[in-house]
Amino acid sequence: MNSKNSSNNASHNQEKVQTMVKTVWAWKVATFFGIGYLKPGPGTWGSVAAVLLWAAVAFLKHPDPRTQFVVLLVWIVLAIAPGVPAATIVERESGRTDPGFVVIDEVIGQWIALLGSPFDWRHGLIALVLFRLFDITKPFPVRRLERLPGGWGIIFDDVAAGLYALGIAFLLRIWI
Repeated sequence: MNSKNSSNNASHNQEKVQTMVKTVWAWKVATFFGIGYLKPGPGTWGSVAAVLLWAAVAFLKHPDPRTQFVVLLVWIVLAIAPGVPAATIVERESGRTDPGFVVIDEVIGQWIALLGSPFDWRHGLIALVLFRLFDITKPFPVRRLERLPGGWGIIFDDVAAGLYALGIAFLLRIWI
């Protein structure tokens, strides 16, 4: 084997190692601590996890509606802050555009859809169904937000879908 082939093999192996390196915190945040690896439909699993966290806090702490609203708002901000860079890093490291296992965006969008929802199974289910509907169908201008670079596009199309779901859920609460 000549030194050129040896050099190429070493370079190829080094590239493989570099692409296999994961930024651990980013992968944990982006996959919402592994929820994104669940099959089928990791986005739905991310949304269900968000609803279950909302329900657990409501059930265990019995917050008044204002406190519940503020807690969700804080969670949303605290998830967006590391979520955008984490999604950007994971997209780059995985070599995939908007990888399906990145579900922090679904968690954030689902929490937005739950803002102001009274705690009961009907309202949780309505918010879940509406958010998944808007996340999957991506009505105007949600789909356009996907064009934002990296984690911005990954996160903010789901923020918009969550806002659509929040608006429709609010209107439905008037009648139910």
